[in-house]
Amino acid sequence: MSGRIRLGIAGLGTVGVGVVRIVRREAALLSARTGKEIVISAVSARTRDKDRGVPLTGYDWEDDPVTLATRDDVDVFVELMGGSDGPAKAATEAALKAGKDVVTANKAMLAVHGQALAELAEGNGRVIRYEAAVAGGIPVVKSLIEGLAGNAITRVMGVMNGTCNYILTRMESAGLPYDAVFEEANQLGFLEADPELDVGGIDAGHKLALLASAAFGTQVAFDAMELEGIGRLTIEDIRAAGDMGYRIKLLGVARMTGRGLEQRMAPCLVPMTSPLGQLEGGTNMVVLEGDTVEQIVLRGPGAGEGPTASAVLADICDIARGVRLPVFGQPASTLAAATPARSVTPAAYYLRMTLQDKPGALAKIAAVLGEAGISINRMRQYDHEGEHAPVLIVTHRTGRDALDRALSAMERTGVVKSSPVAIRIEEV
Repeated sequence: MSGRIRLGIAGLGTVGVGVVRIVRREAALLSARTGKEIVISAVSARTRDKDRGVPLTGYDWEDDPVTLATRDDVDVFVELMGGSDGPAKAATEAALKAGKDVVTANKAMLAVHGQALAELAEGNGRVIRYEAAVAGGIPVVKSLIEGLAGNAITRVMGVMNGTCNYILTRMESAGLPYDAVFEEANQLGFLEADPELDVGGIDAGHKLALLASAAFGTQVAFDAMELEGIGRLTIEDIRAAGDMGYRIKLLGVARMTGRGLEQRMAPCLVPMTSPLGQLEGGTNMVVLEGDTVEQIVLRGPGAGEGPTASAVLADICDIARGVRLPVFGQPASTLAAATPARSVTPAAYYLRMTLQDKPGALAKIAAVLGEAGISINRMRQYDHEGEHAPVLIVTHRTGRDALDRALSAMERTGVVKSSPVAIRIEEV
């Protein structure tokens, strides 16, 4: 590699255009910091003639990203197309086989094919960098793999989807129902083309799977993750949580236990006074815990042109400086196959249910919980009209298996109108 780092950029959406802008605007700064001239050789996108608000005339154009990835004048292939398969995967594989390093923002591709791509990269003496794939502008991958290399990581936790955090905090501040804020977020352009990627927890789950691999030395295991989105949450849940000193977040948690790797992305209640509880709008936050450092908290913008392009350039600069690390922090051949384990760590739970308003209904629910070995911490019944009464229960700490047995038994009592909603209360 010469005194130049030559980029081939595939994908000229928001992030790709942001990368082009930084390379053009900060050429002198990038050169001063890396000792190399960083230039763009060629670009690729689905539409050639679209006005993207940034000059592209000085770069060669390739209609096929695979051709771009294998050009002789490309040292680093920058994959910003997205998608777990298709052109993104084909071009990434082609780049690695052709001896190119890869920088990507594609969490879906790495969450599904991370192990195979890591083996391909390391087998060809290449690197894959993916800071932009997790939490936008927050340098969490670098912090985990480099800054905390001397720690045995004990827990990774965080809010990793800004759209969900926007929806939940907006519901709370405006007193609006989920459907209304969902539509508002859609009109503002916050949602993916397939909204389930956001509100179903899939996007955030991809990110957590990558962090779990780097944290615990395991092969990426997204398909083993417990996933639950925010679609069942109501404004009543938001208000009730606030009444009890909590806020609801779509929270990812990963930890290694004697039973295996726990990974879950689901709504949780967190204390209102905690760093996660104070997180507003589209901001992301990742909490990393290690045996030596104890706990660090990283907070910042999780998406958008500037923050994500910033993360892409950070990876490019590291490659220019000669920083060459295994994809997930240790050689891919040493990553253990993860044994999936469901969380057995006891926790308190928030339960919402609607009961028939008749004598003995609440007693039946209390008896079911008691038979499962679950004690009640707090219970509240709100004013209501008609034949059904909304009831909220906060349990003492219990295992999820015991709770699931109780929830199943509740539905057989004949006094529950619909399936109860259960939300874990996470200690942070």
